[in-house]
Amino acid sequence: MASEQQAVDDVFGSTVERREDSSLLTGEAEFTDDKLPDAAHVSIVRSQYAHARIETIDLSEAEAQDGVIAAFTGEDIESSGIPNNIPTAWMLPGLVTPQYRIMATDKVRHTGDAVAAVVAEDRYKAHQAASLVDVEYERLESVTEPTEAVGAEPTVHEEAEDNVAFDFELGDSEAVDQAFAEADNVASVELEQPKIIPNAVEPRAAAASYNPGSDELTLWMTSQNPHIHRMLLSTATLGHPEHKLQVIAPEVGGGFGKKIYHYPDEAITAWCAKQLGRDVKWQAARSEDYATGSHGRDHVTEAEIAVDDDGTIHGLRAETHAGLGAHLLQFATATPSYLYATILSGEYEIPAIHCRVVGAFTNTAPVDAYRGAGRAEGIYVTERILDVAANELGMDPTELRRKNLIDPDDFPYASPVGVHYDSGEYERAMDRALELIDYEAQRERQKRLREEEDRYLGIGVANFVESAGLSPSKAAGELGSVVGGWEAGVVRFHPSGKVTVYCGTSDQGQGHRTTLAQVAAQELGVPLDDVEVIEGDTDEVPQGMGTYGSRSAPVGGAAVSTSAEKVIEKARSIAAHQLEADEEDVEFEDGEFHIVGAPDRSMSIQTIAHEAYISHDIPDEMEPGLEATSYYDPENFTFPFGTHIALVEVEPETGEVEIQRYVAVDDCGEQINPMIVEGQIHGGIAQGIGAALLESGEYDDEGNLVTGSMNDYALPRANDLPEYETDSTVTPSPHNPLGVKGVGESATIGATPTVVNAVVDALEPFGIDHLDMPLTNETIWSAVRDKEGDS
Repeated sequence: MASEQQAVDDVFGSTVERREDSSLLTGEAEFTDDKLPDAAHVSIVRSQYAHARIETIDLSEAEAQDGVIAAFTGEDIESSGIPNNIPTAWMLPGLVTPQYRIMATDKVRHTGDAVAAVVAEDRYKAHQAASLVDVEYERLESVTEPTEAVGAEPTVHEEAEDNVAFDFELGDSEAVDQAFAEADNVASVELEQPKIIPNAVEPRAAAASYNPGSDELTLWMTSQNPHIHRMLLSTATLGHPEHKLQVIAPEVGGGFGKKIYHYPDEAITAWCAKQLGRDVKWQAARSEDYATGSHGRDHVTEAEIAVDDDGTIHGLRAETHAGLGAHLLQFATATPSYLYATILSGEYEIPAIHCRVVGAFTNTAPVDAYRGAGRAEGIYVTERILDVAANELGMDPTELRRKNLIDPDDFPYASPVGVHYDSGEYERAMDRALELIDYEAQRERQKRLREEEDRYLGIGVANFVESAGLSPSKAAGELGSVVGGWEAGVVRFHPSGKVTVYCGTSDQGQGHRTTLAQVAAQELGVPLDDVEVIEGDTDEVPQGMGTYGSRSAPVGGAAVSTSAEKVIEKARSIAAHQLEADEEDVEFEDGEFHIVGAPDRSMSIQTIAHEAYISHDIPDEMEPGLEATSYYDPENFTFPFGTHIALVEVEPETGEVEIQRYVAVDDCGEQINPMIVEGQIHGGIAQGIGAALLESGEYDDEGNLVTGSMNDYALPRANDLPEYETDSTVTPSPHNPLGVKGVGESATIGATPTVVNAVVDALEPFGIDHLDMPLTNETIWSAVRDKEGDS
């Protein structure tokens, strides 16, 4: 393992040990629930019904319990005069946006909706007292599936006729109709992508402290974007002055999208702290987090592809019903619309695409972005229908894909659904993956085992492209976003020559304190040990947009790089002044400024930092100090890509799936730290495999979450996962100064269709051409039995 004391000129792109790991492994790291150890605890009373009118709430028995400080209902919150709304952050045309109160006052709309809160001296007394709150309801019919929700009665929200929040279209429907009319063949598939329940090591939590004298409110919380949480808490929910509200994300034990959002629970905690003038904290139980935190996916899609006999694709169309849950979270409308429809072209030249998405309210937990957000759903549709089409054409699925890949010379490539891919060499990555798996030999082995031993091997291939780092801000605003796509980065030299980097991204395990330090150390030419990175505190970092959408490296890293360049230019001026030379004659390399042609006349940038603060001998009218701030707003997304291949064996008598090999070739542009890149890929594959084979958030007909704990919701375990074989190609992005593209979500996007394609390929002798996820043993066994019964 490389040491942090390695040479400056090879910091960027090197496998440097993660700085984050020591405190996590030794137990010294502090999470939200470690904060305010003497705080009172809030327990939130939640609806046991999916859909009901609240008739009465009786707090008296709870309030009488020993140790109870106070109890509140939604009426108390409403009468306090706060704005009391959890807003959505992406406004589609015609979008219906019902008010989302932090505590229900009239109706509950999913099991887990908050109806009251009890604050007590400790969490056990709070939970006990909360169980004594008596709520009477009038139960209503509920609906949990997006296709069934449209037109159902009674509606989830009275404002949303037929339970439709939006009806979105993208692409040219007339061009698609013409493409289908001219093509030799049309292949179709109906597929479902079930709800996924994100599982981080740490469930959501909040701890709030309020100072009535200064009106300062501090909130520690499990957040992927503290500055956005501060803004929404201030302007939409609590009405607390933003400059007197500090939001801090300490260690966050994983996010996967779930901790992007502004939920009622953190707002309730902060509101209680203000009402009582004392510290208050809340920690979700795992089952509570399952019922109330965001779920992912929940798509039902009909897709068709128009393709000639030789495999040339002419058009693609998809119609999707997307479940949104009972309430709209921040990106609930963006995920199944622009993030989904704009990626349906995948890696392929598809001349005409049209997509329609109906977003439906349901009586379930809110649905929003989960790792891969929208891009995973779109690539799954494209990669599944390509396999269906290849099967109908009698064509190898890799050849169908190869025939339609976008040529490297065509970049930047404008897709028919409104995005411009930055750069790509798709065939190179695909060829490398096929080489690693020894594809032709595996096809021969598959044939032999079927014929000679009745063993059913499957080979699944999926290509993917991801849009990373939503940008630029102006374009995002035109599409409906109410937040920007920029990121802030500060690079500050201290007089000692040490450096502090402040960035508006927020780490949940990705390793930002390592990688952003590598960026700064490389640019500034200083030892890596001399750079500290600070994130996740709205009082220390001036502004920020947070971490989601694979944006931290291409947007946050670029902000840090841009600030470093500004610092270098100021330092160059000081060096030129002290060396008595023209600035254009001063070169900077490996942390040293020297005169062109006279390398002995030099000054290190760390020496210049000292001079900048003493300021005895700096250019006239120059301010002392050496630091810079940048708000980097990219000109476009970046577009990571890759090819994944899985080799599986299916036992038809039991439905058991064994993943024998898994090859992943990813291209995320330049790699800041290859070890961290590989770690992101490993974790992403695990989550993609989990979605393909195991995971599904299930509700019964009455709206009860029947997979509401780890006893009922299947997650991948170590013995479910193979040894990964990873490799990479490097196609730099021209859209940021580092050439990086982002990698946080890529493997999840690629893994799910790869594994599903492999399992369906194994079952081809049984006449099975599609199965909906998750491909559990029972699902496979039942499908084989059904086909054998038909024959």
